Amino acid sequence: MKVLVTGANGMLGQDLCPMLEDEGFDVVETDIHNLDITDIKNVENVLTKEKPDYVIHCAAYTNVDKAEEDSENAFKINVNGTKNIADICKKLDITLVYISTDYVFDGTKQGKYETNDKPNPQSVYGNTKLGGEKAVQICEKYYITRTSWLYGHHGKNFVEIMISLKDKEELKVVDDQVGCPTWTVELANGIIKIITEKMPYGIYHVCGSGKTSWYGFAKKIFELGGYNVNLKPCTTPEFPRPAKRPANSVMENNKICRNWETALKEYMELRCE
Repeated sequence: MKVLVTGANGMLGQDLCPMLEDEGFDVVETDIHNLDITDIKNVENVLTKEKPDYVIHCAAYTNVDKAEEDSENAFKINVNGTKNIADICKKLDITLVYISTDYVFDGTKQGKYETNDKPNPQSVYGNTKLGGEKAVQICEKYYITRTSWLYGHHGKNFVEIMISLKDKEELKVVDDQVGCPTWTVELANGIIKIITEKMPYGIYHVCGSGKTSWYGFAKKIFELGGYNVNLKPCTTPEFPRPAKRPANSVMENNKICRNWETALKEYMELRCE
């Protein structure tokens, strides 16, 4: 089976591609240098030439705060680019896997978000990712995989930012936003499980099991790393950001991924090797 991955040089793609190869897939790695998702002619040419069985669409505009002032580019990449991918996948009868986000929700629900809960994004980024979801659903064969609080060894992320700040006199981290930290390897494993087991087409939440706050996440990072940090909880208003974050973005993942603490422990162990 052949899989074409967009955004292969990104944080997720760099873990996903070798894992797919380990599972026996023929992997075609693409990024901006050989596939411009905003150019539908280019998309059609590449997909027609490669003839993949699956496209896993990881390419995205992911700077949540910058998107607030750069909405044109965010929509161009996340909505229009995804629509181009979806249009050609539909035309060529290719199964499309789209990576989405917890930011499609407004964070007001009490309890875990289910896949059929109504989205209500509160940021430009969330709106563009929801726009991508809608574009994908023109395909007859699609998987939408919503993830959250993503971190990995190959990109800028919360875990590495926290470790870089470990020597500060005092470090304040938001404690009134809760979600599901997810290692890129866990997301990749979840995607591979969905396609190899030929699960029903539709929307899936592929994120760490359990929940924590950003403060709780940071506390566990420092604990596992053996760092003595003067860590203090704070509220969202004390740490204002350009883009609004959901207060609750905990998603029901139906045990597709492991507990977030178990995964983080393995990540930290690998990081120290």
